[in-house]
Amino acid sequence: MIKQSKILRKPTVDLQPAAAPPRKSRIRRDPIHTKQEQQLARDAWWESREWEIRLAMAGIVFFAIAISAAVIDIAHVLGQ
Repeated sequence: MIKQSKILRKPTVDLQPAAAPPRKSRIRRDPIHTKQEQQLARDAWWESREWEIRLAMAGIVFFAIAISAAVIDIAHVLGQ
């Protein structure tokens, strides 16, 4: 025969009581987009990594053209 422990234990709680009916699932809807969120999404497209690379390359090309024009202009002035 198994002896019961002399330590008093707290009663356990059922995780899902049999008396409670199961809960119905909630319908999840998409959040309503505000104008500010739409503006931020539009701005994020311009601030993307892809546009950052494109604008950096355009800046480098523009700077190279400016330096080339300055060198040609100085060579033209000194050549006369």
